[in-house]
Order: sequence, then structure tokens, then C-alpha cells
Amino acid sequence: MINSLKKLGPGLLFAGAAIGVSHLVQSTKAGAEFGFGLVWALLLCNFFKYPFFLFGTKYAHATGETLLDGYKKIGDYVLIIYLILSFVTIFTIQAAVTIVTAGLAIELFGFSTDITIWAIIIILGCLLLLLIGKYSLLDNLIKIIILVLGICTVLAVFYAKINSDMIININQIIPSNFEGIIFLVAFMGWMPAPLDVSIWQSIWTKEKIAINKTIDYKTALYDFNIGYITTVVLGICFISLGAFVMYNSGEKFSDQGGEFAGQLIDLYTSSIGENMFLIIAIAAFTTMFSTTITCLDASPRAMDKSFELLGFRKLSGYNFWLVILSAGTILIFIFFMSEMGSLVKIATILSFITAPIYAILNYTLITSKFMPSNFHLSIKMKVYSIIGIIFLSSFSIWYITLI
Repeated sequence: MINSLKKLGPGLLFAGAAIGVSHLVQSTKAGAEFGFGLVWALLLCNFFKYPFFLFGTKYAHATGETLLDGYKKIGDYVLIIYLILSFVTIFTIQAAVTIVTAGLAIELFGFSTDITIWAIIIILGCLLLLLIGKYSLLDNLIKIIILVLGICTVLAVFYAKINSDMIININQIIPSNFEGIIFLVAFMGWMPAPLDVSIWQSIWTKEKIAINKTIDYKTALYDFNIGYITTVVLGICFISLGAFVMYNSGEKFSDQGGEFAGQLIDLYTSSIGENMFLIIAIAAFTTMFSTTITCLDASPRAMDKSFELLGFRKLSGYNFWLVILSAGTILIFIFFMSEMGSLVKIATILSFITAPIYAILNYTLITSKFMPSNFHLSIKMKVYSIIGIIFLSSFSIWYITLI
């Protein structure tokens, strides 16, 4: 049992990165505003994005390289496009997840109500943990976080159902007004995570193999599936929480991360009971802390690798990008806090529109001559992937025609 747990890692890191804004914020809002009406969107996104996230693990195991190494083989222009897209979004995404974490920290610990101070403390704390412990510490820490998160979230759903008189309606809907469509796009764009997280998955998988060379592909696949199923189950849990506690409550949620955190905790505890405050607060905080620290680890790894592959060694280095991302995020807290809502919308919409691009890139790479023959895709997996590309492309084109 202990040996099996030791072999888990990248899949749980994926879950830690994915279970954040998309779950605590977007899924809860989906349940609050639409009841169980958007479960279809959650399930379809997870289903059709699955192969492209899996390709991160598959490529790393088959070649001993990251997806970024593969993109380099396709052409430098692919890496340059990735770098531009990443640089536009990494600071905003890091700031967004940290702000929500800070708001929850205020609710949980309460010794300061200044969200900027809390956000800076959390960023610096994560920075210190990653500088000292690097991958090994993150690998062990995330197992504890996911365990605590899972137990607390399931308990919260159980108590929410007991205290709710809501009649479950499973009729599925597609929002008809523009505001609802924008929300749907943001929800699907980050559910379970933006597709560029597949790159992070390949980086973490390579790191794990370097630490434990006994891990075979079957074990890695099991690890990834555990992490992926966890994101799906917890996504449904957060929709359920939103539906049981908030649907038809008349409560209007703030777009500001800190205010949203306070509203979330207050509404949960008032509906489920004050005795559930600690469980709700811990579940919410661990959800967002896992995303904050995994994002802060993964983005610098990806930027470091990309610049190294392009030959800009003076701009590479994990610690260098870790400090740059932390400093840039803190500057957003200090100077652009009032624009956070708009910045997050831009990041989520960009994630939605670029999803087909990453899907096509990952599929092209995994079916290329660079893959060993024993890792080639089956006909069923190829068909599954192509249908996924069509699904993601169709929704992106549909959205572009509306704006």
C-alpha cells in the first residue's frame, strides 16, 4: 500500500492544479445559478479533453521527454506561440487562484482582513516551500492535500443534502442569454483545467521518473486516471454543493475572489450549520492552496524548459522563473487588484479558444514518427481523439461567432 502511494504523484499534481477555480468557483457558481443543469458541460469537457491530457503522460513515458521537447521537434514556431500565450496568462492565472486562496485564509484564520497582505504571504510561503523542497516536497504534500480535500468535500455535500429540501432536477440546459453563454465558456475553458496543463503533466511525469525509475507506464496511467477521476467526482460535488445550498437563494455572487470566498463560506455555514464551518473552510482552502502551489511550480518549469529549448539559456532556470512569477503576481496584487475580474475573464476565454490548438498539437505529436511503435495509438483512441478535436473546435468557433 505504501509503495503504491509512493508511485503516485503526477496524476495527483494534475488534480491539485485542476481542482481550483474551475471547481470551487466555477462549478459552485454553475450549481448556484443553474442547479444541476450544466452537469452535461462538466462531463463532456472532461470526456473530450481526457486523451489530450493523457498524451502528456504517454509522451513523457514513451520518449523520456516533455511535450515541449516534442513541440520543438515540430518547429520552433510552436514553442514561440506557446511562450507568448503563456506569458499573457500565467501572471493573471496565478494572481486569480491566489486571491481566492487569500480570501479563504481570511475566513479560516481571521487575524487580518487585508486580502493583499494575505495573498502576498501565501505567494511567499509557496515560493519558500518550492525553493527549499522542489518537486519531492510538492509530490508528498499534494497527497495529503488531496486526501483532506476529498474527505471534507464529500462530508460537506452529505450535510448539504441532509439540510436541503431541494428536489433534484436533472434536466440539462444551454444558457440562452449572452451573460450565461460567457459563463458557460469560462466554465468549459477551465474544466477540468486549461489544456496547456497537459504540458505540466509531462514535466511532472518526467520528474517523477527521474526520482523513481521503477515506475512503468501502467503505473503512470493508473496514477493519471486516479487524478483525473478525482477531478470529475469533485467537480460534481461542487456543483451539488452550489445546487443544494445556493440554487434559487437569490444570492448574487461577487466577481472579486476575496468577496466570493467570504460569501461562499457564509452561505454554506448559514445553510448547513455553523458546526460545519471548519470542514467547509478547510475543504475550500485546501482546494485553492493546492492550485496555488502547483501552478506556481509548473509555470516556471514550462518557461524554463521552453527558453532552454530555444537556446536562450540566460532566460532559463527554474528558480529564476519561480521568482519572476512570484514577483509579477505580487505586482498585480498591488497595482491591478481592481482589474482582476476582467483579467480572469480574458484568461479563461483564451483557455477556451486555444484548447483545440493544444489538442491538435498533442495529437499530432503522439501520432508522429517521434513516438516508439509500442506506444502508438489504437484505432479507437485515434477516433476518440479526433472526435474530441471536433468537439473543442466546434465550441470555440461557436463562441467566436457570438462575440
